[in-house]
Amino acid sequence: MVASSDHVAPAAHTVSDAETLRAVRHRLRRAQGQIGGVLGMLEDGRSCREVVTQLAAVNKAVDKAAFMLIATALRECLQEDEVDAEVVAEQLQKLFLTMA
Repeated sequence: MVASSDHVAPAAHTVSDAETLRAVRHRLRRAQGQIGGVLGMLEDGRSCREVVTQLAAVNKAVDKAAFMLIATALRECLQEDEVDAEVVAEQLQKLFLTMA
């Protein structure tokens, strides 16, 4: 499919909210530590149930980080004067669907 020269997709939004970025970094660092713990559990021969429980916790932490970014991007994009709400809605819908 060839893109029309009449419509150029806007550049992807970069989240600028410092507090959100700090919180996301913190959550991802915690998840990184949890992954290290899971690797140790596997090496120690821990039960499948224990390992999967920890993997679920890692997954939840990463998902929350992604949703925080998406929600902040939505808020920031809608506050911009030159934003096309339909384009933003479509882009964010695609991001949400990648999380499903």
